[in-house]
Amino acid sequence: MVLDDLGSSLRSSLDKLRGKSRISEEDIEEIVKEIQRSLLSADVDVSLVMELSDNIKERALEEEPPAGTPARDFVLRIVYEELVGLIGDSTELPLEEQTILLAGLQGSGKTTSAAKMAWWFSTKGLRPAVIQTDTFRPGAYDQAKEMAGRAEVDFYGNPDNDDPVEIARKGLEETSEADVHIVDTAGRHALEDDLIDEIEQIEGVVEPDTSLLVLDAAIGQGAKEQAQQFDESISIDGVVITKLDGTAKGGGALTAVDQTDSSIAFLGTGEEVQDVERFEPDGFISRLLGMGDLGQLAERVERAMEQTEIEEDDWDPEDMLQGQFTLNDMQKQMEAMNNMGPLDQVMDMIPGFGGGIKDQLPDDAMDVTQERMHTFSVIMDSMTEAEKEYPKAIGASQIERIARGSGTNEDQVRELLQQYKMMEKTIKQFQGMGSEQEMQRMMKQMQQGGGGDGMGGLGPF
Repeated sequence: MVLDDLGSSLRSSLDKLRGKSRISEEDIEEIVKEIQRSLLSADVDVSLVMELSDNIKERALEEEPPAGTPARDFVLRIVYEELVGLIGDSTELPLEEQTILLAGLQGSGKTTSAAKMAWWFSTKGLRPAVIQTDTFRPGAYDQAKEMAGRAEVDFYGNPDNDDPVEIARKGLEETSEADVHIVDTAGRHALEDDLIDEIEQIEGVVEPDTSLLVLDAAIGQGAKEQAQQFDESISIDGVVITKLDGTAKGGGALTAVDQTDSSIAFLGTGEEVQDVERFEPDGFISRLLGMGDLGQLAERVERAMEQTEIEEDDWDPEDMLQGQFTLNDMQKQMEAMNNMGPLDQVMDMIPGFGGGIKDQLPDDAMDVTQERMHTFSVIMDSMTEAEKEYPKAIGASQIERIARGSGTNEDQVRELLQQYKMMEKTIKQFQGMGSEQEMQRMMKQMQQGGGGDGMGGLGPF
């Protein structure tokens, strides 16, 4: 994911302090230089880098670490606090009636972000509407309509009208019953006078409560000028960073936040309408430094379980803790994990699993894991209901038939059955925990690697 290189570099720099109880001025000088290189390589503006590194150096030298605190943890806390301070609070977006105006260059991801934000507001109990005013880009109307349909939100646009200001005015009228209006504007390949003039006219009509600048994470150093000009034109209140699932450096987006004296509102983390996060600085920086993000993890788990149960109303995850664990249960577990999003993002949110541990994995490790889960799901789709309910009865002839029907090979089917046995063993251990003493025994066993794993039996993937 974008900024992974920055996070990995920062963690590598801090790891040089491992084992030290106290730090010298030479240690701090070396660490600060490493941090400067990391931030500059990520396209963070030079002036910001110098300000941030000076603050880190000053605090590390002048503040007294708490008794017993390792040097690495002490400096890590300072870096964390300074990065959170640099980004600032999340953009204020109350859960009430409001109008949001989106601005940005062509290709920044405005149209996709409009649908994603609308979907997010809909999950909070509000009725959103997307108004598409882009008459410049061919296909903008069709894309916006299709994305709004996938998000299941109200939509207004008019491909036969070439007046974006009139479309905006009419859109507000036609979607008057909506609580949240998200107005998507046209972009250009560069900051042109007609683009700025058009946005200013639309702003005058819709009178937005909030104006958000949408930035591609790959914007780089160009973010500074772009942010400044949009801010002078329509007063930017917040930034939406898109395409965070890519390999871009991402530091330019952080520069834009500082340049507009604003904050970050949303993060776009994938191509689906559900791939959006409300920005929370504490969790974001915590993830960057390999410290996890339990708040975002909990939200994804809740959303994943809701989506899984909607598809299969008669499945309750708690049932498998009471009775027999079947392949149907295993398939639902995998569906829930898939609904949480890419596994590399999920790992970043788990304290102790992201950061350093992920740095040690091969680049394609998470892709292989997701591909394997997909293969298992395809294999189970080729099984009969009786086979999924009683997998222990599956014999050699059935394995051959299942492999042929699923387009896989027999070894992959056997691998699935072996994975099932491991998960069943873990579930039975939890079923047997009837006392506090037994719970403590199980926790100790799991910590020593003697029984199951912390990921509900999915650790061996």
